[in-house]
Amino acid sequence: MIEEARSEAPLGQFLFDRLRAHIIEGAYPPGSRVPIEALKVEFGVSKQPIMEALHRLATIGLVEIEPRSGCRVRTYALQEARDFFTVFASFEGEIAAAAALRHDAEHVHQLDEALALLHEVEHTADTDDRGREYFLQNARFHGVIHAMSRSPLVADLSRRMWYLSDFLMYGYAGADMIATAVSGRNHDHDVIRTAIVDRNDVVAKAAMEQHIRSITGLFS
Repeated sequence: MIEEARSEAPLGQFLFDRLRAHIIEGAYPPGSRVPIEALKVEFGVSKQPIMEALHRLATIGLVEIEPRSGCRVRTYALQEARDFFTVFASFEGEIAAAAALRHDAEHVHQLDEALALLHEVEHTADTDDRGREYFLQNARFHGVIHAMSRSPLVADLSRRMWYLSDFLMYGYAGADMIATAVSGRNHDHDVIRTAIVDRNDVVAKAAMEQHIRSITGLFS
């Protein structure tokens, strides 16, 4: 399985994606040390590519490198998480507004495909699977909106923030809470989609901001 995944992506990207998923999904809880030696064995690589991936994860706020002692998963206070989503909401709102004004017909087709997959998630019986699948399809939906904005620089910045967003959502809401909220989250997605397709940048911005800010309502 690992060798197949490596054949589809460069080693550095493969390790970054795998470690990011491990951290976001709680395999290494906040405050815990990342088991570098165990990862070398698991992936059959030297320490260098592991550390390169961890340094990339440090730049997006998931881990902190401790000189001469290793690496630890970041911890954030609840208020820090709430503050992050307040700022993130404004950022994503501007992207949604730009998407409403700049999209084309192909973008709309892609957005509708992504939205249909999100609605399918509501019918996933297993709670853990529903939560994981929601994160996957939610990223796809918002990724299409980023493409609609036609601003690669802003989209790249947003993608890094989404990694931290997922980490904080898992940490403070948990997969079970997210799974129970899928229907409500998808109602927001429907509103956002309609505003963007109608080229109503004002409503698209407001709907996206509300959608992101409301994440903190899931925090325990």
